[in-house]
Amino acid sequence: MKNFVVKTLANAAALAVAIWLLKDITLTGDNTGRQVLTLVLVALIFGLVNFVVKPVVKLLSFPLFILTLGLITLVVNALMLLLTSWLAGQADLAFHVNGFWTAVLGGLIVSVVSWALHVIMPDED
Repeated sequence: MKNFVVKTLANAAALAVAIWLLKDITLTGDNTGRQVLTLVLVALIFGLVNFVVKPVVKLLSFPLFILTLGLITLVVNALMLLLTSWLAGQADLAFHVNGFWTAVLGGLIVSVVSWALHVIMPDED
């Protein structure tokens, strides 16, 4: 359970950095508490998307991983961020990613920040 909470908080922090750095990734809310709650819920959706959908996409696009020497990972991460944005919209959460190239850059930022946070806060498993 602790591992799940740590990963969710790391995802939330990584998404917050992407929101802060990129003007086309938006998170709105009435007050700071509402924004934090929305950010945590979006991080949960993002974690679920990465747990369920991403492995299937990576398996189906395995030849492209070999052909591009792994650079297709940027596109897969962007698609996962766009899917998270769409699911957040369906759940009536105020999180939106505007455009594919914003999602590519946002996915790169989220990946780097998540990796750094997981190095700082290692799993106990």
